Amino acid sequence: MQIDKLRGKELDQLFKAILSLKDVEECYTFFDDLCTMNEIQSLAQRLEVARMLMEGDTYQRIEKDTGASTATISRVKRCINYGNDGYKFALDRVAEEKE
Repeated sequence: MQIDKLRGKELDQLFKAILSLKDVEECYTFFDDLCTMNEIQSLAQRLEVARMLMEGDTYQRIEKDTGASTATISRVKRCINYGNDGYKFALDRVAEEKE
């Protein structure tokens, strides 16, 4: 697992802080203070790219709809294919909440 390289007190604190947030409004408040607008948008874009890839959309469609570069799409696809299934379980949980 690649995340083991990052493990440490500071990252644990960050993840615990994120897990402590109670709703979307608290997330907006926290991430507005924590990240730049570009960083937040990049994270959201990657998640949308992952969703579209898992639904079978083409690179061209994803690039058009999200504005993501082919490099970003390729990186996300590599994570989906060879990563830790983080995109999958997060998107599955979001989909479950919508039902």
